[in-house]
Amino acid sequence: MSFLKLAVSTLAVAAVSATAAAARDQIRIVGSSTVFPFSTAVAEQFGRTTDFKTPVVESTGSGGGMKLFCAGVGQEHPDITNASRRMKAGEFKMCQENGVTEITEAKIGFDGIVIANAMDAPEFDITLGQLWTALAADGPRPSKWSEIDPSLPDIKIEVLGPPPSSGTRDSFEELAMYKGCREAGKDKAYCKKEGRHVREDGVFVEAGENDNLIVSKLEANPDALGVFGFSFLDQNSDALKGAKIDGVEPNFETISAGDYPISRSMYFYIKNAHVGVVPGIQEYANEFMSDAASGEEGYLVDKGLIPLPADEHAKWQESVRNLTPMTGNEWN
Repeated sequence: MSFLKLAVSTLAVAAVSATAAAARDQIRIVGSSTVFPFSTAVAEQFGRTTDFKTPVVESTGSGGGMKLFCAGVGQEHPDITNASRRMKAGEFKMCQENGVTEITEAKIGFDGIVIANAMDAPEFDITLGQLWTALAADGPRPSKWSEIDPSLPDIKIEVLGPPPSSGTRDSFEELAMYKGCREAGKDKAYCKKEGRHVREDGVFVEAGENDNLIVSKLEANPDALGVFGFSFLDQNSDALKGAKIDGVEPNFETISAGDYPISRSMYFYIKNAHVGVVPGIQEYANEFMSDAASGEEGYLVDKGLIPLPADEHAKWQESVRNLTPMTGNEWN
């Protein structure tokens, strides 16, 4: 009976794999809006230069992508998710509980979170402490920038930014709001919790996962500021300008050197169980991590990617080639 059960189980797994392969022959990728243009560029290059179909890339936000990715194994679930911050321990646990037990992590490079406005709008040179004072849910809640410091523009505070499902929002709260809270002299424990949250009284406007929409809104409203990844500022440098943060301009050099105070790493995650079932996953991942794409002279640099140092990039290349699974100890 045990042998019969094992045989039936093996046949069932094989049938599911065969059905998945037959039903879907195109890679499905979800996740971060910040990583989206890089992933799309790789997908298009991959579709042009191989016999595989061009992968479908959806911008769902890092958090939304993790939920879809970790929901299970099978054709109805995505193969890869992009993230503008590292997978959280709770998300890894959710994956494990839903049968997504082997996941390969790939770090692709760096990005900065910029505070930007229209080219003809007022210049901004602010500290993280001033930014926190302007946007903190539990802060003084000023209505104008000049109320924080007379040297700041005498215009109302209006900031367009990503929703909670976005990795950019996670990184903004962790890097900008937390650091700003501490810079404002608040207690560390407070800053890690209540102090990181942004206002919900209309001053901080959630503009969705589409960073291009924020860009168009800033062009229409010169008094507003926007929060998004450096790559979008880089691609729209004819229409937008970035604010100095703590006296540092957001640019390729300051972010790669670690001088710009709001910078973060970017990732994608592979569902190893789908490799060899949905065609091209390993090959796509190898293309993404190739020197020609995400290396120091790669074509993604022209899209705004700030590449990893060569030795670190080589380490992640090897991990992807070998489909090295995460262990769960990454957060220790």
